[in-house]
Amino acid sequence: MSKKNKKIDVKGTGITVVSVNEQDYISLTDIAKYKTNDTSAVIGNWMRNRNTIEFLGIWETLYNANFKPLEFEGFRKQAGLNAFTLSPQKWVNTTNAIGFIVKAGRYGGTYAHKDIAFKFASWISVEFELYIIKEFQRLKEDEQKLLGWTAKSTKNKDFIVSPANNKYNKISQSQH
Repeated sequence: MSKKNKKIDVKGTGITVVSVNEQDYISLTDIAKYKTNDTSAVIGNWMRNRNTIEFLGIWETLYNANFKPLEFEGFRKQAGLNAFTLSPQKWVNTTNAIGFIVKAGRYGGTYAHKDIAFKFASWISVEFELYIIKEFQRLKEDEQKLLGWTAKSTKNKDFIVSPANNKYNKISQSQH
């Protein structure tokens, strides 16, 4: 499990982005700080929402072959009831979800796959969501510039341009 941390600044709030196995996870804890210091309560309230549970269940069904749909159905039936509570850790442990990474301790927090994090950010504030997307895209563009490689596409062929010799190299079908 390869991890690499980066920070983006969104409207004065520092937000950590962690790359795990070439997938980007964004700190929900940092996003929640935009709203309040009681980040666990904000994340918990979001996870109580029926629309959130449905989104998470569909996302996991699409991207996680080991997701447990029966456990998801149990949460979906309870979502929105007054006594219903759900934490990211309980969601992960019960459904075998991969969309969250929960780290305990001083430098811990709750991280979510970028798709899920953007959904959470929209629940916090639509304006804040758009700024997060903009800053995340800027981060990805900066990473591409550091790599020095660009992908070029023509009508029928895809190429990678090497910055060293500026030559086009055809991408084989197995590389797609």
